[in-house]
Amino acid sequence: MDAAPQQAILARVRDEVGVKCQKLFQDFLERFKEFEVVKYLEPAKELISPERCTLEVSFDDTEAYNQMLATTIIEEYYRVYPYLCQAVSNFVKDVGNLPKDKECYVSFTDVPIRHKLRELNTSLFGTLTRISGQVVRTHPVHPELVLGTFICMDCNAYIKNVEQQFKFTNPTICSNPVCSNRRRFLLDVDNSIFVDFQKVRIQETQAELPRGSIPRSLEIILRSEIVETVQAGDRYDFTGTLIVVPDVGALALPSAKAEIGPRTRNNEQREGVTGLKALGVRELTYKMAFLACSVTNTSARFGGTDAMEEISQEAMKKRMTEAEWNRIYEMSRDRNLYKNIVSSLFPAIHGNDEIKKGITLMFFGGVAKTTEEGTSLRGDINVCIVGDPSTAKSQFLKCVSDLSPRAVYTSGKASSAAGLTAAVVRDEESSDFVIEAGALMLADHGICCIDEFDKMDPKDQVAIHEAMEQQTISITKAGVRATLNARTSILAAANPIGGRYDRRKSLQQNVQLTAPIMSRFDLFFVVLDECNEIVDNAIAKRIIDLHCDNLNDLQVVYQQDEIIRYINFAKQFKPILSQEAAELLVENYTVLRQRTGSGSGKWRVTVRQLESMIRLSEALAKIECMDEVTVKHVKEAKRLLQKSIITVEQPDIDLEEGMNNENLGMDIDEPPPLMAAFNAGGGDAPPSTPSNGTSHEPPKKKLTMTFEEYKNLSNMLVLHMRSVEESEDDTRGGIRKSELIAWYLDQIPDQLESEKELLDQKNFIEKIIDRLTYHDQIIIPLTTTSLSNRDEDENPLLVVHPNYVMDM
Repeated sequence: MDAAPQQAILARVRDEVGVKCQKLFQDFLERFKEFEVVKYLEPAKELISPERCTLEVSFDDTEAYNQMLATTIIEEYYRVYPYLCQAVSNFVKDVGNLPKDKECYVSFTDVPIRHKLRELNTSLFGTLTRISGQVVRTHPVHPELVLGTFICMDCNAYIKNVEQQFKFTNPTICSNPVCSNRRRFLLDVDNSIFVDFQKVRIQETQAELPRGSIPRSLEIILRSEIVETVQAGDRYDFTGTLIVVPDVGALALPSAKAEIGPRTRNNEQREGVTGLKALGVRELTYKMAFLACSVTNTSARFGGTDAMEEISQEAMKKRMTEAEWNRIYEMSRDRNLYKNIVSSLFPAIHGNDEIKKGITLMFFGGVAKTTEEGTSLRGDINVCIVGDPSTAKSQFLKCVSDLSPRAVYTSGKASSAAGLTAAVVRDEESSDFVIEAGALMLADHGICCIDEFDKMDPKDQVAIHEAMEQQTISITKAGVRATLNARTSILAAANPIGGRYDRRKSLQQNVQLTAPIMSRFDLFFVVLDECNEIVDNAIAKRIIDLHCDNLNDLQVVYQQDEIIRYINFAKQFKPILSQEAAELLVENYTVLRQRTGSGSGKWRVTVRQLESMIRLSEALAKIECMDEVTVKHVKEAKRLLQKSIITVEQPDIDLEEGMNNENLGMDIDEPPPLMAAFNAGGGDAPPSTPSNGTSHEPPKKKLTMTFEEYKNLSNMLVLHMRSVEESEDDTRGGIRKSELIAWYLDQIPDQLESEKELLDQKNFIEKIIDRLTYHDQIIIPLTTTSLSNRDEDENPLLVVHPNYVMDM
């Protein structure tokens, strides 16, 4: 080949489009002003420092300056990218003293076009696009050769700026006209240009995944400054272009060889099948990848992490419309906000108000703290729902996973320890070990819903001990030692042993969970499938409405998007404990601790339950957008804790209490109705406080008894009453209250040694009967309203409720 034609071949072709784009883009950087100041002048001066090399440009500014330039960048991004980088380098040289050998790059933000992973195809190659996904794997940072300088081993000529095609690429031919070397080249490392290089793998989010489909994944290439800016589990927007890269992993595999295998169990042989190359077929050794120029957090509208950042209320207000901000203000002024949010969150599920309240508080969460020693105290609330089949446990989990932007739904039986925490896998190309995120890492700053929690293998349950309390995952496998974040709330659903909850046994005997993992749950809710005509009728109507699409008729105070927006706003508050609330927390914890006792079969209240009360109180304060936790928040937190964990073991029965001082909502500062009646003069003052202010008799002993004793005594009374009702001699259909008291006193003659003990036992059994009548509603009093039968009203005829089923 002659030298002149060879020189013509080696001459670089001038790209007119690229040169024009370079000129226009440099004019844009020099002239675009914001508030009468050149916007990109100061950011360009920062690129002179050694640690900075990328100029971040808003695409909206480019579009506002020159529509044609913006269109060209969108459609021909990969083609004009080197010219845009050259324009940045020239601009920086004009404003400062840029080193000659330093390369500058450009990255674009606010690109309007956003694609899902399933929408990526060959038509998007080379265009500027924005994609979003959840990071599931991060690779270590490596140096990447971008522009290589080679030495010809035949004539020692230097060939500079050889562009690398995502794998080690030699020059096609020596630049020396008289040398025809095409193979023997040596890389000059000192004069070549390297940049930091990192690969991450993203995956489709659960919300974008069609049913029955395997999630699509894509490799993202990060360079220079944006390496190490993403973590596994987070959701990001990546701006850049879709490219084709050689599949190095497939290239490294040995080609299919002719194999000879046994045809039968005997030693008879048959001829093997030759590989594809022998048939003349070229193997496909290319794959799609995404070359990113900028990384930003996915906006909350697309299930991102904006809500998790600690941002000011002013910054949050800027991201909302005026109507959205006014709606949040209206909600914060609602006196019944707590009840309204609870009733609006799960419209398709009837009843279970306590579970709804617990899950609502889980959305808001407590306040995470760090002690002076550096110990982290979690603020996330863990909830476990235990109960009979067909009590909407899985429905709660599904609703939460759809509501929360960062929720992962998984099943306990189908999950391994590595699938829940993190796995160490070998990279296909470099043979390095990399960490692949599990469910708890993917739900970082969100909620991990685990169904069939009791079906998990005990070895796998142990793996999440650390994640539930310390909120980290420690891995030491295959030479990889790492501590990963798992700042997530856990919502678990479990079935009792045998399928049905046995009320005669404790919670720990009903559920196949270890004591350490049970203590890590803040709230335990037991749901029983009981026969109740009114409740069954309401549930049946709700299910029929659900199937008939009549749920739109339900009166929902707030829409779900309004609630999620309000949760994101309220989570920015960091309430602290007031002095009164702190004292009440200590008092409540002491009472609960003493109540559970030290029996080995009983549920033990530990310090974790005290921390649970603190977290629940802080969540209640967040709902009201308050900066301080007050006494009423602590009272409601204690009530909810009693409704969950403590009632599982059934606390001691306080016969003085009754149903009137049981608080069922947030309005818990009002006096009990009985005390209000005394204060209003509707009854005599209690005998322990005479009107003259001096006490003539000793204070009354508080009448309490264990739940087991109360249950046995009530069964004894009910059995006798039913035997009287079923006897042929009974014509009244029941038994008088005085007769029932007399019968009981006849059963315990050995306990009555004095007249005082007789009066004490009489007072005791009267309170038991009153509780069974007015609190538990097991006994029904048949009274009249006429004045002549006043004695009968004080001594009513008692019958057992016809639907009452005795719990033996």
